[in-house]
Amino acid sequence: MLSLAEQFGPIDIYLFDQLLRGRVSAGMRVLDAGCGGGRNLVYLLRNSRDMNLEIFGADADPEAIESVRALAAHLAPQIPGENFHVEAIEAMSFPDASVDLVISSAVLHFAASDAQFAAMLQGTWRTLKPGGLFFCRLASSIGIEREIHKIAGNRYLLPDGSERYLVNESMLTDLTGSLGASLADPLKTTIVQNQRSMTTWVMRKHA
Repeated sequence: MLSLAEQFGPIDIYLFDQLLRGRVSAGMRVLDAGCGGGRNLVYLLRNSRDMNLEIFGADADPEAIESVRALAAHLAPQIPGENFHVEAIEAMSFPDASVDLVISSAVLHFAASDAQFAAMLQGTWRTLKPGGLFFCRLASSIGIEREIHKIAGNRYLLPDGSERYLVNESMLTDLTGSLGASLADPLKTTIVQNQRSMTTWVMRKHA
């Protein structure tokens, strides 16, 4: 019997919550935008044949895509390696409205500017079908407003020494409306001992 770690890999706990709530169903097309080596795809790849899932991914790092292709070849040999693209998420070549679920986990906060954040978000969002689900985890200023220092625009220095593009509640609320979406879950934020703050943003695209 497989251990939990073998079944799910190092999956984001809030994405795991979406699985537990049945939001990934048979026949879905799933895109991990900024997939890295595939840490959030282990369960989906392992169960892709039984659930008839089509899995896609993109990352600007060629070594990451090499790793996720190897993972897919091991866990889901029926999924072609060319489903995983070496490309920036703001310039992905996947068609508009082509997937049912988009995963964007710890990606958007690496934007270097407001313009790049908008391009990364729109480049990801356009691939989602009407009625589809957008799962996003990203750094925010929520709850640590007094601990951060502005660099430029929405780019900040965090107490842990990292630099991130930070969103806030009003920004996410406004973006949800302007994208033509509704929150599928209330915004959920985790604060790590006043060092950083991560917010889970889950939207349903209007039909």
